[in-house]
Amino acid sequence: MRALIALIFALTLGGCQSAYYAAMEKVGIEKRDILVDRVEEAKDAQQEAQQQFSSALEQFSQLIQFDGGQLQDVYDDLKAQYEASEESAKRVSERIDKVESVAEALFDEWQQELEEYSNEKLRRDSSRKLKETRNRYQKLLSTLRKTESKMAPVLTALNDNVLYLKHNLNASAIGALQGEFSGIKREIEQLIKEMNKSIAQSNDFIASMQQ
Repeated sequence: MRALIALIFALTLGGCQSAYYAAMEKVGIEKRDILVDRVEEAKDAQQEAQQQFSSALEQFSQLIQFDGGQLQDVYDDLKAQYEASEESAKRVSERIDKVESVAEALFDEWQQELEEYSNEKLRRDSSRKLKETRNRYQKLLSTLRKTESKMAPVLTALNDNVLYLKHNLNASAIGALQGEFSGIKREIEQLIKEMNKSIAQSNDFIASMQQ
């Protein structure tokens, strides 16, 4: 239901973030809630990307084991896997950007509201919680961006091989690409490892925000 409400407001407000946040608050959804939702969405995007990059690696493995048949079909499948991986990486980046956007709005609002307290004890406690939450968030964002940065070299390597195969649809091209497989495999495995760390950290952050 929350996702449906968010979608309706996103469509009607044309992407204006300040108006969007204000509208969401009117229906009881605070920036804190939106941040949790967006971290969850970023985590889901990374899990989907893990599966997609693994699928691309499997297709590459099948390519270098090619032994007869239609090489054009093999090329088409590898190209499709590359394009799907590119889209997955784009979704991850978009989700991280959205996390960062609402986090900045939340922390700015929180900082400003500290000045509204008349009770000094409550103000100090809120200030401490703001600092702790911001520190946890900065660690999470750093991990998310690190994971994001590791997708680019994998996509570059996949694209190089797709381009090479496109103009060399013959058995000798397969032999040339066999030497590339171990490097791509290593990069994808490292990417998946980093994503696992990021996903675990996302879960920890979400849990901390819901306490």
